[in-house]
Amino acid sequence: MATPAASTDKSTPYFPLAGLAKDGWSKDDEATATCLCGAVQLAFVSRSLFFAVTSSIRDLPAPLWFGSPSLRESSPVPPTPSPILALRPSNITVFNTTSRRPQPTDPPGLVNTFVCNCPDCHKITASAFASNFTVDDKYLQHLRGRDNLTTFSQSHTVASGNTMTNFFCSTCGSLMYRVSSGLPGLSILRIGSVDDFHLQETKLRPQKEAFTKYRLGWVNPVAGAKQLEEASGLF
Repeated sequence: MATPAASTDKSTPYFPLAGLAKDGWSKDDEATATCLCGAVQLAFVSRSLFFAVTSSIRDLPAPLWFGSPSLRESSPVPPTPSPILALRPSNITVFNTTSRRPQPTDPPGLVNTFVCNCPDCHKITASAFASNFTVDDKYLQHLRGRDNLTTFSQSHTVASGNTMTNFFCSTCGSLMYRVSSGLPGLSILRIGSVDDFHLQETKLRPQKEAFTKYRLGWVNPVAGAKQLEEASGLF
């Protein structure tokens, strides 16, 4: 019998029976979110999925740039500190300028965590509220099932007036994430889709609670979360 999450060590991953797939993981640098049937699985990671190249690498010898000096001029320069990838024809060398290995729940990949009590979230979840975390798309991977996602978009019930596109697993109906037209490059995932329940309870604990004016009387405020009567900028 599985041990209740509340009585176990929160510093270690915990995977209760919560879906048909049993291949989710939670590691130092990435963690997964999976739909109920297991057809769709996402990973949110600590390092951008694009090559990060800082200005300090521009002076490296040409072989580090695949033998093409032109790449020195075209490569993007992200803010520092960040991992630097120097690629050679035969190997990959990683120069890490950070003092601590980033976690999948660290900025800039993780943008925010929040509970929303708005009427739209009541309907889309068929529940009393939605628990969310927003991820920069550069730190989000579709491990499987992207072609199994069905989308539905509308703006009529979205308080911000933005168009919200919802991405559902077409097999089991799990809502995996939402994308707002007002927040390009970001995806709003569901905390409940994360496979590691201890990650849900700790690092992904909501920092804000939005639309408290619509919170049902029998639902308590999220302890420690900033209480917002509305939700400016969240979606």
